[in-house]
Amino acid sequence: MEGSEAVIETLSNDNATTAHSTDESTGISSQGVNSEAACKVSKKDEPRGSRLKLYDKVIEKSLETFMDMASSDRFSSMFHQLYKLNPQRMENIHKQFVDELRRAVKDDISKLNEEAGLESKLNELDKLESAAKINPDPQWRPSGVPEQDFSGFIMPLYQKQEAYLRRELKKIQAENAALAQKVQAGREKIAQTEHRISTAVAQWEASATEFESLASSLCPADVFDD
Repeated sequence: MEGSEAVIETLSNDNATTAHSTDESTGISSQGVNSEAACKVSKKDEPRGSRLKLYDKVIEKSLETFMDMASSDRFSSMFHQLYKLNPQRMENIHKQFVDELRRAVKDDISKLNEEAGLESKLNELDKLESAAKINPDPQWRPSGVPEQDFSGFIMPLYQKQEAYLRRELKKIQAENAALAQKVQAGREKIAQTEHRISTAVAQWEASATEFESLASSLCPADVFDD
């Protein structure tokens, strides 16, 4: 009996020391706690999707089932002798144990959710479901025949590539036609220029011949002879 009382006294002293240190640390870091609380409140104010709400309910239900394993009846049955000595202290110890256990489990679940990005993924699933409801067309499903599935997948790619090549071919053909017109116009200009040059040369030769004949008629060669 004396040993049991000593255990209870030790547990009580430890709890008092823990509570005192917790109060001091809370007073020192009250600003940090307030900031964390504000962050949690802001997150709670955000709209939660249907899958996330369902997930929260499942986690809460599972947590309650788990916490039933640490019920007061189970705790008292395990520490029956200590309960006989001081039931009030043991109830306080059980309450503190349950609170700490619940908080630790919730913290672990929150860390796992953050590491896995569960909230964003569940919200993304809700968005995909909403988009699927807006678009009633059935989505692609495998037919069970790999050849058909492969051809059904690869043929649209080939058709897109063929359409792209046809468009590029039409562009090149149009550019070639425009260049051919420009070349033809340049050739015509060159031909016209050559014609004008040959005409001018012919006119100049005719004028020179006429001038020579006129000069010879006006100034006979024997006039200048001695």
